[in-house]
Amino acid sequence: MSNPNISLVQNMYAAFGRGDIDALLTMATPDIEWNSGGVKRQYPAFGTHKGPAGVKEFFRTVAETVEFSEFSPREFYGDRDKVFVLGFYAGTIKRNGHKVAAEWLMVFTVRDGKVVKFEEYVAPPEGGFPSG
Repeated sequence: MSNPNISLVQNMYAAFGRGDIDALLTMATPDIEWNSGGVKRQYPAFGTHKGPAGVKEFFRTVAETVEFSEFSPREFYGDRDKVFVLGFYAGTIKRNGHKVAAEWLMVFTVRDGKVVKFEEYVAPPEGGFPSG
């Protein structure tokens, strides 16, 4: 049985993969809350971002900060209004050349067919996060 919330989230990842943040934002509510876990001084995109402008700023900061060599959402699970995604990313911090890699969990809350909240939990790489 297909889950429309999982399909929605998979479409968001596809938009991100194409670099189409505007398309990604059409799948979010105007009051979206985007939480990327971690300490901002360790990585400038960490923190809470609100509304489409905040989410665009998040993705702009990510694009300016890291060059991904891999970004892989691997497993999708849906329960009621939540979609849980397990994945992995690896890349290089552009400013200093530090390599980063981490397993992650992303949780999407869906309301009326759109994402209203995003939460990211990252397993810190060995040795911690290099300053971005």
